[in-house]
Amino acid sequence: MTTSVTATPQTARARIGGGPTRSVVSASWTALGALMLRDLVVLRKHLWEFVLRTLIQPFLLCFVFLYVFPKIGQGIGGHGAVQESAFATILVPAVVGLSVMFQGVQSIALAMAQEFGFTREIEDRVQAPCPIWLVAIAKVLSGAAQGLLSAIIVLPIASVVHAAGVTAHLNLHWWIILTFVPLACVAMAGLGLVLGTSFEPRNIGLMFGFIILPITFLGGTYYSWTKLAPVTIGSWHWLQTIVLINPLIYVNEGMRAAFTDAPHMHLYVVYPVMLAFAVGFLTLGLYKFRRRVLS
Repeated sequence: MTTSVTATPQTARARIGGGPTRSVVSASWTALGALMLRDLVVLRKHLWEFVLRTLIQPFLLCFVFLYVFPKIGQGIGGHGAVQESAFATILVPAVVGLSVMFQGVQSIALAMAQEFGFTREIEDRVQAPCPIWLVAIAKVLSGAAQGLLSAIIVLPIASVVHAAGVTAHLNLHWWIILTFVPLACVAMAGLGLVLGTSFEPRNIGLMFGFIILPITFLGGTYYSWTKLAPVTIGSWHWLQTIVLINPLIYVNEGMRAAFTDAPHMHLYVVYPVMLAFAVGFLTLGLYKFRRRVLS
């Protein structure tokens, strides 16, 4: 007597794979965790490089503007300890915002430009058993985590680098810190994704010259948005209006609201616009990432 056994598709897949089958969602989450773990391992191996890269620019900004200039009598924001302290209060949270932006650009845009280069290292990542967009999300989450870590490192350093008599008046508002800072990190990581999928490796210099430099100087790093009102043409506050397209202005204004009591843009404007930038950058970045991978 011959007994026929009919194997179900699930049984066949289990035999081929050597174990129980997993759903697409489960496999995708496992792959996402593995991609994140890989980035964390790389970060741990190059931790001191990360710390030095994160600290050098904020330290130099605070050292020059808050230590050297008061020492040589070349005050910024006015002469005297009161005016210089007011400038320090404006600068220190903006330095945190600037470090978050640069971390998103450096950890994602520069790395991605290399991965999409001649060696096509990105192909190793997209072979993971998950959708292509999830690979990009893993890079964004990794960049956002590094941005958050850079904010934790930079704030205490920047707040103590100043000359005698010059003090940054910090006042931590924890509900803003816990909600806005992660949002800013995700948005700036999304910006890094957009830039990394938009520029070829040979054009990285153009990215810094035509994108990053204007964003930095017109992003409210050295001044608050509310102070731009006197810059007018007739009755039009042209500069105060134009800089509203700059995502860094909202990052820095939110950081001032989170870390100081200095005047800042209304939070009911900062939060929705920052959320819109985050969604817009992620949507555009994921689209461009998929196109670059499949091209």
